[in-house]
Amino acid sequence: MSQIREIDKFRVPLGGQEIELQQIEHAEGGMSMLRIRIREGKRFTIFDIDPVTAKKWAEAMDGWANSTDGHD
Repeated sequence: MSQIREIDKFRVPLGGQEIELQQIEHAEGGMSMLRIRIREGKRFTIFDIDPVTAKKWAEAMDGWANSTDGHD
């Protein structure tokens, strides 16, 4: 059975989506994965991504946030 550890949980101010970040450790010793769960009302979107993809995604988001200072 996989072990799940919560990393962070927060709500988007505009739109109200709930975002959860979790670390997934597979019992059979596979690669550690990052689970991103986005809840919009009763609907869930779930991504399980590897460390390389998580880093690329984080860098892209960080670059965008720093270039806009949170403004369009």
